[in-house]
Amino acid sequence: MISWNDFEKVEIRTGTILTAEEFPEARKPAWKLTIDFGKLGVLKSSAQITSIYRQKDLPGKQIVAVVNFPPKQIGPFRSECLVLGVYTEAGEVVLLQTERRVDNGLRIG
Repeated sequence: MISWNDFEKVEIRTGTILTAEEFPEARKPAWKLTIDFGKLGVLKSSAQITSIYRQKDLPGKQIVAVVNFPPKQIGPFRSECLVLGVYTEAGEVVLLQTERRVDNGLRIG
């Protein structure tokens, strides 16, 4: 178990996907996402969501992501945040999204 203090260290924020690009160098199929987190700026992430989400449908989606992990190098790409999703029984990832539109960068708690 983690403590409440541990949970408070994780910054989970709202963001809106600006672009989704192909990531042919990825070992598992993924999109390279550019995400607007409002006052926190624009961050990039790699997301293995190609089986459910088409590239053209991702821009404009408001998602939820962890923004205070250290950057992670994924092949030639530097991922700056972790987009959150739910794994289905088939192993596909369904994005966590806000129930209604809110400002980018708001903290999830």
